[in-house]
Amino acid sequence: MARKKNQNNDKTLTAKRRLVTHTNPKLPVAEQYRTIRSNIQFSNLESDVRSLVMTSSGPSEGKSTTAANLAIVYAQQDKKVLLVDADLRKPTAHFSFRLENHIGFTNVLTRKVQLLEAVSETEIPNLSVLTSGPIPPNPSELLASKNMDALLEEMYEHFDFILFDTPPTLAVTDAQILSNKVEATILVVSSGKTDKAAARKAKELLLNAKARLLGVILNDRKIEDGGSYYYYYGTN
Repeated sequence: MARKKNQNNDKTLTAKRRLVTHTNPKLPVAEQYRTIRSNIQFSNLESDVRSLVMTSSGPSEGKSTTAANLAIVYAQQDKKVLLVDADLRKPTAHFSFRLENHIGFTNVLTRKVQLLEAVSETEIPNLSVLTSGPIPPNPSELLASKNMDALLEEMYEHFDFILFDTPPTLAVTDAQILSNKVEATILVVSSGKTDKAAARKAKELLLNAKARLLGVILNDRKIEDGGSYYYYYGTN
């Protein structure tokens, strides 16, 4: 029992560290997320970007943590935000926000559950999360379906900003499929880790899918500032 309790405490601590814009909004890294938000908003002066795909070239490059924190800073602007865990291979949003994942995105896509029945509210005002739901055998087919088109339109009716956390672009076609349906896409790369050729290939695949690629977020770049180091996130 003690070991299980310690494991649960470790998971809670990890989740809090991931959501730095909520737990430590005054840190420099939290300010960088707000800068990303501003850059997205200024990318189109005629109207706000309302739907966004977050992807990466490969795994473990920080896209899910970036997506969660970006969703939080949008919610902090009093916008009704929906974070969708569209990584139907290795979902993580339910861990980050400590939510159940019995019902979610896949249940809504297959019309087993209504959208608002599957959405979970979080402790963060204005931020809702649609967890992945059960892992399906055919993620790409579900995302390419007409049900997805109808669901996106329904999301627009209820939320001001919708952010999709998708699998890495080079691994499967899911990000390409969704990026063709939403208004904008951002590619996350990890400083010192992401292979340049892989990043270029991911960009090429997204553009071939007719994605509106706003830019790249450079993740895990350490900057020395007065003897201290922090993570830097910026758009290019």
